[in-house]
Amino acid sequence: YRDLHTFELQAPTRLIEWACGNRVCVAGYGQSDGNEILQLIPPPTLLTKETQGLCPERDFKVECGGFSERPVYSLKYVPDTSLLVTSGPPDSSLQVWQVSVEDSDVIKSVSTLATENGTGESWAKIATISARAPWVLHGSRLDRVQITEVESRKNVYTSDIQGKPNVLFLERGSEELSGLAFLDCNTLLLCCATGRLCLADIRQPQSLVEAVSVPSAPCSEQWCMGTRHGAQALEPSSQPVARLSSRGLLTLTDLRNTTEFLALAKARVPSPGSGAEFLCVSWAPALEGYLAISGFDGTVHVYDMQSWDSSGGEAEPVFVHKGHAFGGAGGSGDVPLVTVHTWHLQKPRTLLSAANDGSLHVWDWVQPCGKC
Repeated sequence: YRDLHTFELQAPTRLIEWACGNRVCVAGYGQSDGNEILQLIPPPTLLTKETQGLCPERDFKVECGGFSERPVYSLKYVPDTSLLVTSGPPDSSLQVWQVSVEDSDVIKSVSTLATENGTGESWAKIATISARAPWVLHGSRLDRVQITEVESRKNVYTSDIQGKPNVLFLERGSEELSGLAFLDCNTLLLCCATGRLCLADIRQPQSLVEAVSVPSAPCSEQWCMGTRHGAQALEPSSQPVARLSSRGLLTLTDLRNTTEFLALAKARVPSPGSGAEFLCVSWAPALEGYLAISGFDGTVHVYDMQSWDSSGGEAEPVFVHKGHAFGGAGGSGDVPLVTVHTWHLQKPRTLLSAANDGSLHVWDWVQPCGKC
């Protein structure tokens, strides 16, 4: 490591979100009432563009916070606003939060976005954008994806217009989503838990294009996706999409050619058994050709995928963060499980990760000798 900071949260968190002003938002996912939502100020060394020497203050600070009556399974900052949107059990509704203003340290609930036919459905996956207006993309199933204008609560787009879905919806519309994303203000990317990847255009509500299917696998296998958001000077369609399965299979897909894989690889991860609840794959926004995965154990693996091909061979990580696994098993006796990780938006090799024991780490890994 070049640098490592740790912070102990009051409860386990399954999400980390960068907010405005280089802040970090986290939230708890416990089943009891009173799950915390916190906005943290990172250590000063993370706020500088260049690595500094010794710094007297090496900890996170709580800037403001609030409490959610339900578990928070997903949280997104709404760009160009002071709003957060969250989702979590027991249904697919969304909660909108106002981050504190100058004279307050409270994150308060301001509204709830109810979803059509949301009763009995699983919690909604969410993505946000502010290209035209503050929008939130949300849904729990392939045929129940919506875009809602956050402030007016107006529905902008629904994937099942007037109950006339296209053929793909008729055949597979009930599939559960594992993730979704805005590629731009008109184009959406949807990933099913089965690994199916679909492109949608909000200007053509009935259109849905399916990308190349994932390799055949057991029905119990679960998938998640990662998009390279924040990449500068790249068209959305030219940004590859990574998919990660619960048995460690990684696929890279170029959205300009959805009929074949860009690359296939097998990650060095434990055999399936812990479930796929916390699977996470993410692209480095400031480091070309690198991605990270977690959710299998107490580690985060970093890979350089520039040499990958379509053979599907085992990939060797360039770095493995084991800090959570070595941090102690706590009172339960179980080794902590990493629930989420994310990359720093400007610092190329800096990542944040959290585990189900409440630990939050920020770390800067050193490039191996010979690859500098």
